[in-house]
Amino acid sequence: MPVSTKSLLRKFLIWKYKHLSEQQFIYILSILVGFLAGIGTVTLKNLTHYIRLLFELDFLKNYQNSLYFVFPIIGLFLVYVIKQTWLKKHIGHGISSTLYAISKLNGIIPRYNIYAALITAPLTAGFGGSVGLQGPAVSVGSALGSNAARLFHMNTKTRMLLIGCAAAGAMASMFKAPIAAIIFAIEVFSLDIAFTSLVPLLLASVSAVVTSYMFLGTDILLRFQLTDKFQVNDIAFYVVLSVVTGLASVYFSKVFFAITNFFKQFESRAKRLLIGGVAIGTMLYFIPPLYGEGYGIMNNLLKGDHLAAIGTTPLDLDLSNIWIVIALLLGISVFKAIAMTTTFGAGGVGGVFIPTLVMGSALGNAFAKIINHIGLGFHVSESNFTLIGMTGLMAGVLHAPLTAIFLIAEITGGYELFVPLMIVSAVSFAITKYYVSHSIYTLKLAERGELMTHDKDQNVLMVLDIDKVIETNFITLTPEMKLGEILNEAVAKSSRNHFPVVNDEHEFLGVIRLDDIRHMMFDNSLYDKVDAASLMHADAGIIDYDADSMHDIMEKFKTTGAWNLPVIKKGKYYGYISKSKLLTAYRRQLIKFTK
Repeated sequence: MPVSTKSLLRKFLIWKYKHLSEQQFIYILSILVGFLAGIGTVTLKNLTHYIRLLFELDFLKNYQNSLYFVFPIIGLFLVYVIKQTWLKKHIGHGISSTLYAISKLNGIIPRYNIYAALITAPLTAGFGGSVGLQGPAVSVGSALGSNAARLFHMNTKTRMLLIGCAAAGAMASMFKAPIAAIIFAIEVFSLDIAFTSLVPLLLASVSAVVTSYMFLGTDILLRFQLTDKFQVNDIAFYVVLSVVTGLASVYFSKVFFAITNFFKQFESRAKRLLIGGVAIGTMLYFIPPLYGEGYGIMNNLLKGDHLAAIGTTPLDLDLSNIWIVIALLLGISVFKAIAMTTTFGAGGVGGVFIPTLVMGSALGNAFAKIINHIGLGFHVSESNFTLIGMTGLMAGVLHAPLTAIFLIAEITGGYELFVPLMIVSAVSFAITKYYVSHSIYTLKLAERGELMTHDKDQNVLMVLDIDKVIETNFITLTPEMKLGEILNEAVAKSSRNHFPVVNDEHEFLGVIRLDDIRHMMFDNSLYDKVDAASLMHADAGIIDYDADSMHDIMEKFKTTGAWNLPVIKKGKYYGYISKSKLLTAYRRQLIKFTK
């Protein structure tokens, strides 16, 4: 930062300390962060839109089917070049990376996250990658929120709150749904529901929505006005749909993890690009609606125009046959998850949120068409079931039932559908939760013990840095050392009463405590007769640096009753953790969380 800029910032901070309370300044920052998140989201949407205009060029229209195959590969190649030659950094999935930053990095997000997704996500989605922009929008907004907090020297708790404000702002700007955005931030980012956090979320959400209106006018992503009333007679069908969407959510999640693991076996990014690019191109060639985010599918299905939603396919199919239409819609539902994850595997950058809605809309619409044409005399609203299908998939895949309910209700004016929204959201979430313990965003973090939740005690343990509580100034012994050598080379030179015994490979064998040798310390006749191997014994427990979380470590102290436990790192002795030092670090972190 230039000297003049630093000087201005210093003067501003001095003025702020004199004239504004901490809470007032947080309110101002939340408005600023909401505005910045809105700008980032608007930029993402516009860049993607301008890239898609390439398809509208006259000389390309005659080759559209072929371009469905070629364009995604071009977009992925451009992202690959940018990553390899310019960014040279990993770009994670937006929401997962933000959750990791909150839980393990004290809310510190690198500055490059501000522009990395801003460039690569439009290239991925604009050229046809089957991903959404909500995740990248959250990534951009969260990076802006984190760095704004660091610029003005805000504490860790405020930094995390501003990240939540940015996430709410990104969602509010994307969908023009400020209430759902606040619920999203609370539900997905596990923010405390308190007045002190709710007001900044409200301000950020409103600020982002106003920003979106300023730059995009009244244009919204999902254009639908509820016309069909909720019918009590349809409840049985909604219950069945909730089970279907629950199972579909399990399928979506399982496919995501399976394909992700498949691509992980290829170390070469170029090989991933080649395999993934060809696979995506093939899927888009035969199923064009999988191209890009998929708002066209949702909007056309909500309008009742399934022919426009399906588009032109290279297959010579009779689209006047409703069962062929239903089969194609189910095909979109099945392959959207595959196409999305393959895009990620090939190196694309995007989000999961929108593809989830697309899959849900196709599934809900197909379900309604089956009811209406099965020949049993039933008739349901296809547009309503399209909405409810979106809700079910969102609740299940994202493990965010409240966000699902309020987002669909808010963006469509569908508050009259609250009963089926709640039924489908609850059942779909429950089914998915039974088979998939965590969402796509959080599963890997939860497996590593790095997931922030509403459990404050668990959160404090999670953010503790193990390296700050490990003590390494213990003198080590070898099994061959005699008692006299132990006393002269270890006991006499150490203030500790623990002496770990290791072999030539520095593997931990056991421990000798001062109490173990106190009774023989002054018996000179034993100095050359007794060795460390005969004196050492196993410790009460062992901490694995690479595998044990802070919660695991605390449990080991609780179950063993020990006050000191050895730490093993990559199979080698590394140091000791004392219960007193761990509890002191815990107390300090708890104060930071609650003040």
